[in-house]
Amino acid sequence: MAAALSANAPAGAQEVDNAARFGALESILDVSLSPDGHHLAFVGQGKGRTRNLYVVDTVEGAAPRSILTSDGGDGGNLSWCGWVTNERLACQTFVRDEVAGEVMGASNIVALDAVGGNVRLLSKGRSHRSLYADLRGGSVIDWSSTDNGSLLMTRSYVPENTMNTRIAESGEGLGVDRVDTVKATARRVEAPNRDAIAYLSDGHGNVRIMATQGVLSSTGQLDPVIRFFFRPKDGGSWRPLAQTDIIAEDGFEPAAIDAGTNRVFGFQKIDGRKAVVAMALDGSGATTTVFAHPEVDVDDIIRIGRNGRIVGVSYATDQREAVMTDAPLARMTGALSKALGGKQVVIVDASADEGRYLIRAESDTDPGTYYLYTPEAKELRPLLSARVQLAETTLSPVKPITYPATDGTMVPGYLTLPPGREDAKGLPAIVMPHGGPSARDEWGFDWLAQYFAQSGYAVLQPNYRGSSGYGDQWYQNNGFQSWKTAVGDIADGGRWLVSGQGVDPAKLSIVGWSYGGYAALQSGVLAPDLFKAIVAIAPVTDLAQLKDEASREGASRISAKFIGAGPHVREGSPAQNAGAIEVPVLMFHGTYDQNVDVAQSRTMRRALEGKGKRVELIEYPELAHSLEEGDARADMLRKISAFLPH
Repeated sequence: MAAALSANAPAGAQEVDNAARFGALESILDVSLSPDGHHLAFVGQGKGRTRNLYVVDTVEGAAPRSILTSDGGDGGNLSWCGWVTNERLACQTFVRDEVAGEVMGASNIVALDAVGGNVRLLSKGRSHRSLYADLRGGSVIDWSSTDNGSLLMTRSYVPENTMNTRIAESGEGLGVDRVDTVKATARRVEAPNRDAIAYLSDGHGNVRIMATQGVLSSTGQLDPVIRFFFRPKDGGSWRPLAQTDIIAEDGFEPAAIDAGTNRVFGFQKIDGRKAVVAMALDGSGATTTVFAHPEVDVDDIIRIGRNGRIVGVSYATDQREAVMTDAPLARMTGALSKALGGKQVVIVDASADEGRYLIRAESDTDPGTYYLYTPEAKELRPLLSARVQLAETTLSPVKPITYPATDGTMVPGYLTLPPGREDAKGLPAIVMPHGGPSARDEWGFDWLAQYFAQSGYAVLQPNYRGSSGYGDQWYQNNGFQSWKTAVGDIADGGRWLVSGQGVDPAKLSIVGWSYGGYAALQSGVLAPDLFKAIVAIAPVTDLAQLKDEASREGASRISAKFIGAGPHVREGSPAQNAGAIEVPVLMFHGTYDQNVDVAQSRTMRRALEGKGKRVELIEYPELAHSLEEGDARADMLRKISAFLPH
């Protein structure tokens, strides 16, 4: 099956240069197993921005059939697809466009036959009578009731102009409908609520939780507090359940409902670290700690099957660990990991009777392989490779390390050396801080780090203070308000590479994406003589400008709390301190970036040029924050390689 797919691999997969091979997007973007376990549907990356939906039987030697193609143009691009029945699929599409100078994104959910054709729009249709635009296409919140080909999904309602009609829509906000995927008809389950942003079902067709986020009437800005409501098991009106502050991450955040015990599992801090907690859905507010870790956040709840059955939790220390609460699955995944050489095993999907499992096995030197596992037959069969372009490439092991910051704090991170190297002595090196800043790096395959390692560099990925995942004390006041500590830790990582690992100090560079790009630029302000070249991809460069941009999007109150106020806003903005940067700067940015506006990079370029500094900005038209196009990524990698000292 994997061999059959390779003929449809993206352009560049057969090229010999590393930039094309590592810059290529994943071959498999999404994959799901049919309810009977006999068919697979997957979204494969095609040439350029083209994506194809394939369906293939799970028998040995079956050839994939392309049943739908998207080109990333006006019709959008495929994001994911899942099985409604053995004969019917539902897929999400997403499109970005520039409207009156603003980049906007819109999604839709459509359904089609597994043999292709009979395409139906499931999202609420947008009418010329609508009083305003709501571009949310909704989401599937329950796949369980599929015998009649229907789904439980959220849909956005917009009031319509009533002139010359008696059938104008009057509902407003996000509601829940039972949608027939064959006829595209809908039955209302939850009336639309203008403040609703999400709903949770119990996996058996019952909507039990609603999340709301209001707009403050005094400012017209989004409230940073999300409020959750529950509906009792026997029905009735919505009742208050909990709330969470999205900046401080305080409070309880529901994530998955266990219908059998009438509880919702979610996340809540215990001793300053995120833990999985179960809260009763009976109005008592009683909670039980399901799992807490003494050193790191527990940040994932593992669910499988069409009912979203809760089977475990996971967290990341040096490597990601799973704690399975389902004993048979714990034994199964443990045995599979052992059989696959200790690789991490993730259950991606399961048949309705859980007689067949779709799993993904991956490691630092394996970008990922999908397998079909049948427990009764004890058969494990490979299906698809996540990155066919790298199938014959020897990748580098990723080593967890710690290094000392200036104040003696030990900073965790990961070190990747060129293939075959046991030490970094004399090598050119790159410090590569992660984005976020509310994020962290994890052990595993990283296409950017592996590309640089293949190019002969030692690569350090630090989980500096300001990273998430290690609790409140490590997170501090996030990487913007605590920028001196965060960027200081990153700079200390560069010093450690020189003093502790023996890399060539004349060939030490820093490369970062998003917040990592911000940190790369700000390191040139904090430690002007340390790094010899700076590469910033989609960076934040001016914190005051970032707050202004957030205000235009209705998030000024959230941004104000996150970024804060005071001297650090100017001191922590690379564009406001461009004169301190002494080394050449290379930046990349997609013009359709909705995470960090391309204006941030343009501001930095003007600031550096105004100070007579060497700077270049490469813009990729109509690409978003992640630059999700293989040719663009390959072009970026080639330009970075030519720019960095080596």
